[in-house]
Amino acid sequence: MNILVIDAQGGGIGRQLVAAVKKAFPDEIVTAVGTNSLAASAMLKAGADHVATGENAVVVNCRRADVIVAPIGVVIADAMLGEITPAMALAAGQSPAKRILLPIAHCDNMVVGTRDLGMGQLVQEAVDRLRAVREGCKS
Repeated sequence: MNILVIDAQGGGIGRQLVAAVKKAFPDEIVTAVGTNSLAASAMLKAGADHVATGENAVVVNCRRADVIVAPIGVVIADAMLGEITPAMALAAGQSPAKRILLPIAHCDNMVVGTRDLGMGQLVQEAVDRLRAVREGCKS
């Protein structure tokens, strides 16, 4: 299974996601794409197998991914302080991959109907959802 983690800004969420996913699924391939080099570097240090940076990397890797794990802003153009371009949002939203999106309420995007969880809890829930997707893929 090709797992794609996308993050922006400082890469803190992506770093936590990559570390948790690699710990839970050490044999799976984790590709990390940062919208900038700082985010990409943080995810590389967390143990991603492959790392890339920028809009085209997001577009290409969304086509190749089986699962995308990221903050919800990756499917909203101009989110994450403008780092998510319309092409990135379109690629993530139209990807044939399953999407596991963390409901991060930043940058004027508020997600209602979700529980108020800390980042550690959100990351663990993302890993749990990924486990369910992975088990479904093996059936």
